[in-house]
Amino acid sequence: MTHLWVRAEQRANEERVGLTPEGVRALIDKGLRVTVEESSVRAIPIDGYREAGAEIAEENSWPEAPRDAIIFGLKELPEDGTPLGHRHIMFGHAYKGQPAGQELLKRFKAGGGTLYDLEYLIAENGRRVAAFGYWAGFAGAAVSVKTWLAQAHGALCGPVGVYAGRDALVDELKSELAAVSGRPDVIVIGALGRVGTGASDLCTELGLGVTKWDMAETASGGPFPEVLEHEIFLNCILANEGCPVFVPASAKTAARRLSVIGDIACDPTSDFSPIKVYDRTTSWAAPALRVASDPVLDVTAIDNLPSMLPVESSIDYAGQLLPSLLALTDIDEGVWARAKAFFDTHSARV
Repeated sequence: MTHLWVRAEQRANEERVGLTPEGVRALIDKGLRVTVEESSVRAIPIDGYREAGAEIAEENSWPEAPRDAIIFGLKELPEDGTPLGHRHIMFGHAYKGQPAGQELLKRFKAGGGTLYDLEYLIAENGRRVAAFGYWAGFAGAAVSVKTWLAQAHGALCGPVGVYAGRDALVDELKSELAAVSGRPDVIVIGALGRVGTGASDLCTELGLGVTKWDMAETASGGPFPEVLEHEIFLNCILANEGCPVFVPASAKTAARRLSVIGDIACDPTSDFSPIKVYDRTTSWAAPALRVASDPVLDVTAIDNLPSMLPVESSIDYAGQLLPSLLALTDIDEGVWARAKAFFDTHSARV
């Protein structure tokens, strides 16, 4: 019997989950065994999972799970160097040359386990079967606007946190914008995708002017001086080999209106990053990194943005992913086989 083990998230500020109680019931009805760990932070309470028929395990007990269990989480595992012997479903961030990703692959190689990277869970047409993109875009645009608002007060953006829902976030931003003069204009690159749609929707709801670019507008390969002519730039593309540079290192000292970069795709250590003015992610406690002072340029690059709206983003993502989880009984076929092929290719290079 296929056994799916949903682990508690151990990453700070991470309350999301990739499976709802309704999804548990659907998996059990399909013949899967489902274990869900207790969690002190998960946005969806454990009682719903118990009532749906899941077995309940202690928080962070997955290392002792049966060897044939498939461990399912979202964000990173603790970087303790231990070999990984299970099959894991998670965002690994390991296939674009990221240093931490290379260490993760070494752990899988040492333990004989397998990574099914959620970023590389793709259908036959090459599109991802599930993504948090919309809510990443929505929240990422919100943090970028907060960064601009802080600049309007002569400050660096302070800590951000969890919201009960989208309306609470929007209402807060509208109130803060009403207290300052003017409105920033925004350029969104990747505007036709999930991330760009979420980012554009937030900006439109706030009454901001939005320039929407996608592949047609960036096909020339650059340079793109138009980016520097907007006050906020939101990067919403998943960079791969051949991606053009949108913000070169020279932008720090260039004449520009640009004062906020929201790198919602958030992959600064990748060789393919299209933003060359910073080299590390930011955090909930310190969401903005000042990379230039004359004139000011701040970058915000939080890599778990959807967790600012954990209930909505979890329900949305879990619904997209459920058909693939139902196919775990045939893990050597289809979407899972394609994900394993990515792992086999990249782990062989370690």
